[in-house]
Amino acid sequence: MPETARIHLLPDLLVSQIAAGEVVDRPASVLKELLENALDAGSSSIQVQLEEGGVKLIRVSDDGSGIAADELPLALLRHATSKISSLDDLERVGTLGFRGEALASVAAVARVTLTTRAKGDDGAVQPHAWRLGGESGATPEPAALAAGTVVEMRDLYYNTPARRKFLKSESTEFAHCSETLRRIALAHPEVAFTLAHNGRVSLHLARSDARGRAGAILGEEFLAESRCVDATGGPLRLAGYCALPAYSRARGDAQYCYVNGRFVRDRLLAHALREAYQDLLHTSRYPAYCLFLELDPAAVDVNVHPQKTEVRFRDSRAIHQFVFHAVQRCLAGPLTATADQAVATPEDAASPLPMPPATAGVRGQPFAASSGRPPWQTSLGVSEATRSAAYEAFVAAARMPTAAATASEPAPTMGDGATAPLGYALAQLHGVYILAQNAAGLVVVDMHAAHERILYEKLKHAFEQQNVASQALLIPAVFSADEIDVAAAEESAPALQRLGFDLAPVGPRQLAVRSVPALLLAADPTALARSLLHELREHGATQLATAQRNQLLASMACQGAVRARRQLSLAEMNALLRQMEETERADHCNHGRPTWMQLSMADLDRQFLRGR
Repeated sequence: MPETARIHLLPDLLVSQIAAGEVVDRPASVLKELLENALDAGSSSIQVQLEEGGVKLIRVSDDGSGIAADELPLALLRHATSKISSLDDLERVGTLGFRGEALASVAAVARVTLTTRAKGDDGAVQPHAWRLGGESGATPEPAALAAGTVVEMRDLYYNTPARRKFLKSESTEFAHCSETLRRIALAHPEVAFTLAHNGRVSLHLARSDARGRAGAILGEEFLAESRCVDATGGPLRLAGYCALPAYSRARGDAQYCYVNGRFVRDRLLAHALREAYQDLLHTSRYPAYCLFLELDPAAVDVNVHPQKTEVRFRDSRAIHQFVFHAVQRCLAGPLTATADQAVATPEDAASPLPMPPATAGVRGQPFAASSGRPPWQTSLGVSEATRSAAYEAFVAAARMPTAAATASEPAPTMGDGATAPLGYALAQLHGVYILAQNAAGLVVVDMHAAHERILYEKLKHAFEQQNVASQALLIPAVFSADEIDVAAAEESAPALQRLGFDLAPVGPRQLAVRSVPALLLAADPTALARSLLHELREHGATQLATAQRNQLLASMACQGAVRARRQLSLAEMNALLRQMEETERADHCNHGRPTWMQLSMADLDRQFLRGR
């Protein structure tokens, strides 16, 4: 029989090296711990120097409070910290570091040197600076340092070569270190950061405000394509920026979420944010955001992961709902708020152009616009068949009195004399885009995408109110169907009626659409029915009423939206613009595509080199 192994205590060095495996898995992990210690010390400026991706050297210098000489030997011991002293402190952690394991773990797998010059209670710098090496038995010795602390780590995993083999290339390790610094810097705009690699400065972030720091790290394009979030609910506050769906990414590499200033990757928060974007984003795309959640430290447990990247909330459901609704309200904000930002006229641009005069038209026919009657669009003369002279004369005679009566009237405006944010329609381009003029310049609207969003929101509201109006067809639409579709229509008749449909079998392999939702009356009833039956086969009637409901309604809205190449009158185009202004999330369609864009007068002047 093999000899039974005896229980024994592990050597302190081996214990520290085992613990280091949980805290230190690459140079970026070391950098994270050192930066957190520097911030907890009240630093206002932090410099980071790396060599060979941080494997050969990581030096973090700060101007914080420093460490007293008599406390310096304790700094490298396991479970030694100045940040907690009782269980109550552990339950209300208000600092980034608190375990007392970081420096000890790093010292177990690398050569560490601490140099510090502490500040007194009155803020005055102590007379001397001190240096302590990480080797066993070392004692503090005098050193030269103006103020703060310098932590130097050299030769990571020099004594555990097996772990060093798992490190990646120099460029990869540096990229992880750079990303770690950016994550921390985003939450601390009041602190200046400098990052140098192999003697070259790769990043410098001056002290700034939250918006300036977000622009410096995430880019001005992110800010331009984002909406600001600032929501408060009792002890909870959510602030930051949520990018619009047009700025979505193919990967989730632009998602920054913080809890009390600590970067986390929490499944609960990620799910809440994904749900908030559900009606705006295609399933294969990832939203971009930078959000800061603040709450009572006692309501969140940050001591659930060695690297402190995961947290546990005391009332997780309340947190989920608060974040979900805050972001959803932000993204569903009125379109007028977005349009109003573009209305501000640049100083070097000409004064806003007035609305088109009532006498401007095509082929001599007047462009009639009246506040008492919706405007209509005359012929654009593009790809139209030649009409007979008699018909031309008849139309001209019919329109002449109205045109004469309205020739001097101004263009229609919204209430209180304010110009409509999306302006008023000028023309239709190739049956796909609506061209409109507002105070800022030219507005281009994708009519199918815009109408799809309008129908979708109306269908959702009607379904939630259990008031989906149904319209009977004068002549039922009969189409061929598989036997499984006929059976599904019979079994799911109540669910179909709640959606406004009446599908009835008229033969072994035939179905008749007798009524459709009134909102989709202009759509092809056969196409609508086939799409609905496909969803029934995939998910069943029960799930259609819950998880898959919005997906089905989105499909119905897409089928019912106005199609390309359909010619709209001026009144129809203006009606679509007004409905967009009143619809939530009208900036984007159900698939995340933008529904409109603004071209300012300054943009057009630059294109045509005006003023040069």
